[in-house]
Amino acid sequence: MNLIFLGQQGAGKGTFAQYISEKKGYVQIGAGDLLRAEINAESETGKKVKEIINAGKLVSDEIIAELVAKKIEKEKNKGIILDGFPRTLKQAELLEGILEKLNLKIKAVINFSVSDEITFERIGGRLNCKNCGKVFHKKFLPPKEEGKCDECGGDLITRDDDKREAIKQRLEAYKEQTKPLINFYKEKGLLKEFNAEPIFEELKPDFEKLIEEIENK
Repeated sequence: MNLIFLGQQGAGKGTFAQYISEKKGYVQIGAGDLLRAEINAESETGKKVKEIINAGKLVSDEIIAELVAKKIEKEKNKGIILDGFPRTLKQAELLEGILEKLNLKIKAVINFSVSDEITFERIGGRLNCKNCGKVFHKKFLPPKEEGKCDECGGDLITRDDDKREAIKQRLEAYKEQTKPLINFYKEKGLLKEFNAEPIFEELKPDFEKLIEEIENK
């Protein structure tokens, strides 16, 4: 079973993807993870991607699609969850070509919906340790000592891209580029809406029920 998870920043799609992958044996494919893996491996593609990012530019749809295609081909017998890809209509069209070549189909597209205020609360509350990188949250996972990491005692900071103005810009980009995908997949009869506003633990039973419904369809 192959799925796509959509949703704006802070909707928790990565958390849901990881949870159900571990439970059901699916493979979670995140475009960001693939790019980081290439950079860390110092492959030719990784070097190219690093140069693009360091120059403050966006990695092209074609490069991302190529990495996704390789990963899908490698994992196609296990069932996949695409998390963070496609992000644009162009990427959705590239994905259709990839799936057609591999003779695969998407069974459903789940749109995890949350309000902008939830996004601001979830992302804006993140705290990162300057030393070890451990992530805390002002509300949901506070450190034992304010401003200090539980693990190493390092200073906790709010990353620049987690500040309100940066979140606002990221949301605007999402609405402009990614929201059209909702209609794209709705017209294909693949879209499933899922209200992701309550906390993750409360949503687990409803989410598992939705996955079972899709599996049995």
